[in-house]
Amino acid sequence: MRNYFGHRILMTLVLISHFLISSFSQSPNWRDTLTVLNKQIAQSQWSTDLHLRKANANLQLKQWQYAVEEYALVLQHEARNPAALFYRAYAYTHLRRFDLARNDLNDLLMVLPHHFEARLSLAVVLQQLGRKQEALDHLNQAIQQSPDSAVAYAARANLERDMKQDEAALYDWQKAEELSPKDPTYVVSHVDLLLVLERRKEARRVLDAAVSRGVPRGMLLEWYAKCKR
Repeated sequence: MRNYFGHRILMTLVLISHFLISSFSQSPNWRDTLTVLNKQIAQSQWSTDLHLRKANANLQLKQWQYAVEEYALVLQHEARNPAALFYRAYAYTHLRRFDLARNDLNDLLMVLPHHFEARLSLAVVLQQLGRKQEALDHLNQAIQQSPDSAVAYAARANLERDMKQDEAALYDWQKAEELSPKDPTYVVSHVDLLLVLERRKEARRVLDAAVSRGVPRGMLLEWYAKCKR
């Protein structure tokens, strides 16, 4: 579960600030959207909006390198464009070019130092690069900035577990559960760590509390079974 959650955090953190590009097309047929945008770009003078839309279509189609190249064009015209920096970093994570993702997120934070999603994303990228203490510093800042964010506590718990700071991780999983009481991912991550520490009774109490909050018991059956072993 730790590896699953780390992957989930990495792939989702950089998607949670869609307000940066609120004008993106919502069409489910991204190939058709891309065809239309390519025609519009060919027939128009430079338009940042059109290129951002095209890059978004590339992302939706998982054309990571094309997206990187499109955002690079935007950044040639607007070196501090927040959307291009943020989403190019996202594309870089899929290409596993974490050093380049880090550079873009650092540049974005120079422009917008209170950009919460960028700081969270940077922390996860730094963790992938093995720079764990630096990642922890950014997560601490993110939590200070947004103390009601469950995902920030969860990201810090995931890192703390990686750093063998198990008691700190348990506290943060509990905080994530309190802030997002019906998210089973936080529950099973919390329980997983308790089971590793051989604290089965406590793990069972966490599961029971989750069910009482409305988490479907059926989603937790595997973990109830592990508590009995």
